[in-house]
Amino acid sequence: MLRPNPRGDFPVVSESAFVDPTAILCGHVIVEDDVFIGPYAVIRADEADENGHVEPIRIGSGSNIQDGVVIHSKDGAAVTIGSRTSIAHRSIIHGPCTVGDEVFIGFNSVIFNCTVERGCVVRHNSVVEDCVLPAEFYIPSTTTIHSNTDLLTIPQVTQDATAFSESVAEMNVSLARSYRRIANEL
Repeated sequence: MLRPNPRGDFPVVSESAFVDPTAILCGHVIVEDDVFIGPYAVIRADEADENGHVEPIRIGSGSNIQDGVVIHSKDGAAVTIGSRTSIAHRSIIHGPCTVGDEVFIGFNSVIFNCTVERGCVVRHNSVVEDCVLPAEFYIPSTTTIHSNTDLLTIPQVTQDATAFSESVAEMNVSLARSYRRIANEL
């Protein structure tokens, strides 16, 4: 369901993207080419700052927002999801936040008030908040990263983790195209 926010901003969705009919996109949301947005995802750009302004939530091309993901932001701040990025089932991305290109965020993870740079892998049930996670870091499952975390203790992404992330992104671009084709045939 696409709907405006109280300011009247309406989501803009590329014709090549697929948004599941059970998903809710509200307000200043921009969805680029070949994006897959799965069942029961909620993406809300509806909370304004003190001047009534709402920055966009932008989903980059070839990315996938899987089942039950919530993306929202405090006080009208921007959320940017890069290209070919996977946000796995039931994760929460709460802005202000930037998630770079080719990032994988695992099931049930929470990303809040931070930047996750290109090529990072955040595995399942992890929390990343109030920090900058440099490019190509690997966050193991159930890890919590804060502004005071010593990043020297965090490993770099392995080739296996990168290959897994790429395969998820490729599969979901294929799903977006297949579901769009089915919707056009109905």
